[in-house]
Amino acid sequence: MAYLSYFLHVTAILLLWSPTLSLATNDIDRLALLAIKSSIIHDPQHVLDSWNTSLHFCQWQGVTCGRRHRRVTRLVLGSRGFAGSVSPHIGNLSFLRVLNLTNNTFKGVIPHNLGNLFRLEELYLNSNAFEGEVPVSLSNCTRLTILQFGRNNLTGKLPQQLSALVNLMVLAIHNNGFTGGIPSYFGNFTFLNGLYATYNYLGGSIPHTLGRLYNLQVFAFGSNLLSGTIPPSLYNLTSLKDLDVANNSISGSLPKDIGLQLPNLELFYIWHNKFTGSIPFSFSNCSNLFRLELNNNGFTGKVNIDFRRMSNL
Repeated sequence: MAYLSYFLHVTAILLLWSPTLSLATNDIDRLALLAIKSSIIHDPQHVLDSWNTSLHFCQWQGVTCGRRHRRVTRLVLGSRGFAGSVSPHIGNLSFLRVLNLTNNTFKGVIPHNLGNLFRLEELYLNSNAFEGEVPVSLSNCTRLTILQFGRNNLTGKLPQQLSALVNLMVLAIHNNGFTGGIPSYFGNFTFLNGLYATYNYLGGSIPHTLGRLYNLQVFAFGSNLLSGTIPPSLYNLTSLKDLDVANNSISGSLPKDIGLQLPNLELFYIWHNKFTGSIPFSFSNCSNLFRLELNNNGFTGKVNIDFRRMSNL
């Protein structure tokens, strides 16, 4: 009888406390969103007017919650005209899978607290005014498939720790101030489809390890400080559609069978480099080409391409 009384007492306490515990858990997301709101100083579209106590936070503009746990899974605030900074409390949205802040005017550093978002799969920070270096903590987000922070004011070298992001399919770091070379660990991103890194200060040669990226369709490193030659392994990436190394100091000659090795080419930009030799006739095999820019190099001989095969050129 005493045991039954104790059991009923404990059960009653659990029933009383469970809703409170659930509320407290959800409150973490609500408070994090309010902290994000407080760091935004300009909201021309009045998006954040809905972020108030009259609505559950899952009904706030730009916020999507999971049906089961009612936790924030998507925060999509792109192209809203926001200005301000990103609160470090964003790292408390522990169920977040998609974060999109693209095309606003967020300033300051990228919060290292983003590294707490272990479930994050897509991160869009492009077209803002973020500065400083890429936080090492992002290496904790190993589920990331899309990582975009192009068109910002980011500087420094890409941290070695990012090599942990082996599930990446799209990496966009273009139009920043990144220095150093192209990390050889990019070759570990074997799911990579698009690699966008134009308009930076990346120097040195192209690592031969990038020849492992057999799913790669876009290789864009134009307007950097690259030198050396294009490694032969890169010409084995038959899925390549866009190859852009224009406006660098790359030398060497193009392989005679380039059009057979890269038959799916649509864009081929190597203008303003130090290439020499002849222009391969095998480009005739690239029937999908619509931009072929070879100017300002040291090519010699006749142009002997059969352009009749290139109806889109």
